[in-house]
Amino acid sequence: MKTTQSNLFDFVEEPKEPSTHTEAIKLPKLTKKIEVPKPKVIKKTTPTPLIPHKSMHNTYTKIIASIQRYFKEAQIENAVIGVSGGVDSALCLKLVVDALGAEHVTGITMPEKGVSSDENLLHARTLCQFLNVNYYNVPINKYLTDFLALPWKPSDLAQINTKARVRMVILYNFANSRNSLVIGTSNKSELALGYGTKYGDLAADLEIIGDLFKDEVYKLAEHVGLPNEFIEKAPSAELYNGQTDETELGMTYREIDIVLRKMEEGLTKEELIGKGISPNIVHKVFRLYEINKHKLNPPYLIRVK
Repeated sequence: MKTTQSNLFDFVEEPKEPSTHTEAIKLPKLTKKIEVPKPKVIKKTTPTPLIPHKSMHNTYTKIIASIQRYFKEAQIENAVIGVSGGVDSALCLKLVVDALGAEHVTGITMPEKGVSSDENLLHARTLCQFLNVNYYNVPINKYLTDFLALPWKPSDLAQINTKARVRMVILYNFANSRNSLVIGTSNKSELALGYGTKYGDLAADLEIIGDLFKDEVYKLAEHVGLPNEFIEKAPSAELYNGQTDETELGMTYREIDIVLRKMEEGLTKEELIGKGISPNIVHKVFRLYEINKHKLNPPYLIRVK
């Protein structure tokens, strides 16, 4: 296994072999010298997945084959991915390793000291080690500080979005340096609502779970053997202290996915409300969907001929 730039995982025993998609991944036990907060467990309200358990292997094989085909057509062998410690990036890392081989994948953890949790950093690095993936730890604090020296005072929103964009700049700097493609980690629920930063975490060369709703992400994560620590923690981009996706959105992913699926079926707001779904949730999802469409589109091109 390749070494890292930090000694945080000196106590972790290196795995003898990389895992397969059916082998369970176990996080190491902590020594007394390392104190990590317990995972925040979300309520057991995971909705029934769109993809049945019996079809989960088919989903897995389709994604693997699509990754392999995309890289072959691009004539590029290597991938780089930002690993946050959350379920989305963990699943994406596992999938791309299974598709390309660990020797062709690099993970980069990009914590913000004082905001990113030790728990997430530990989980991200442990997974990289278990999968025999070379990885780097690049704290982003010093890059963010430079933006505070601009001739104007950045707003809180601007500084939060800068965090996501700095991380993507780091990933593309590596990609350009090592002839790699950047793997996106956004799921279908996030993409539909535009829940992400334009040219930040929404920028990538390939979105490999972009056609999976959040609850489907959980089911596929279980299928490939990711530990419960990834699945049970509250989703968070950790853009500021105490931030969680569902708190910021004002609704749960369960509620969001129910509405998004009905939207795909062509149901209107009135029809959804008529089925007993909260009007507040329905209006909020439709509004986010409409106002954030631009985040997934290329820049508007003014044509003169």
